[in-house]
Amino acid sequence: MSESAQTIYPDLHIEREHTLGLDKARQITDDWIASAEQDYRMTCCLQRLDDKDIVTFKRTGATGRLVSAPDKFELDARLGFLFKSFLPKIKQQIEQNLDKAISEKS
Repeated sequence: MSESAQTIYPDLHIEREHTLGLDKARQITDDWIASAEQDYRMTCCLQRLDDKDIVTFKRTGATGRLVSAPDKFELDARLGFLFKSFLPKIKQQIEQNLDKAISEKS
């Protein structure tokens, strides 16, 4: 199977560039994990590297990854059938929350 045939495209892709640096980006990441686990019953796994954080998350109907770097956040998620019907609302909510968090840390 070719590499492109193996690629799984996310249902949801969000990127936000910022100028916060790694320490403030990590604060947002930690807050995001707490909210995802408490409010949305996600199971999150944090991999903290020297130059970025990688959070994998899952729950019934949703799986994905958040990459938090000194200059960018990138979130990719696959949604199950039931969540796909709410995709525009889910995307809007995530974008609003992320924009607000970046603004508050700037």
